[in-house]
Amino acid sequence: MSQAGRLVVLVSGSGTNLQALLDASADPSYGATIVAVGADRDGIEGLARAERAGVPTFVEKLSSYGSRADWDTALAARIAVHKPDLVVAAGFMKILGEPTLSAYPVLNTHPALLPSFPGAHGVRDALAHGVKVTGCTVMLADAGVDTGPIVAQEAVRVFDGDDEHLLHERIKTVERGLLVDTVGRMAREGWTIAGRTVRLGSGGEQK
Repeated sequence: MSQAGRLVVLVSGSGTNLQALLDASADPSYGATIVAVGADRDGIEGLARAERAGVPTFVEKLSSYGSRADWDTALAARIAVHKPDLVVAAGFMKILGEPTLSAYPVLNTHPALLPSFPGAHGVRDALAHGVKVTGCTVMLADAGVDTGPIVAQEAVRVFDGDDEHLLHERIKTVERGLLVDTVGRMAREGWTIAGRTVRLGSGGEQK
C-alpha cells in the first residue's frame, strides 16, 4: 500500500487548487504536508500563494532547455530534491514525462467524468454533446492524456442556459473539494491499485 504524507504540487496559473490544499494541510490531522511548489513559468499567483505560506518554490521553464526530454529530466530532478510521496498536478499545463511518472505517483484532475471528454476542452465538449450531467475526475497520471486510473469522481449537473464559463466555474468549485478530500484520504489511509481499479484504504494488490 502506498501513502502520501509529503506533497510536491505543480502549478501553472492562479493556484486555486493549491490554495485549497494549503488551507487543508495547515491542519495536522489532514495528514499531508506540501513540501514544495513547482511551476513552469515565473510571476504567477500560484507561486505567490506558496511563498506567502512559507513553502519552498522552484521554476523549470521548458524554454530554458534544448529539448522536451531535457526539461523532463530537469523537472524530475528538482522534484526529487524534496523527496515527495505524491506529486499533485494542480492546474499544471504541461504533460509530465517518464522521468517524473516513473519515479512518483502523480495525481491530476480533469473537468469531466472520464473516460468521457478527455483533452483540453472537456467542458466545451460535454456541452456540445448535450449531456445533462458532467463533473470532475481525480486520477493517477500515466503517459497518456487523461487515461490514468481513476481515483475519485463527482457529478455536476448541467443547467439550461449554461455556457462553458458558467459550467466550468461550478465544476472547479466541486473539483477543489474533491481534490482536497482525495489527497487527504490518500495521505491518511493509503491506496492500492488492482489493474485500473484504485482503492483508498486497504484492499487490492499494489502494482
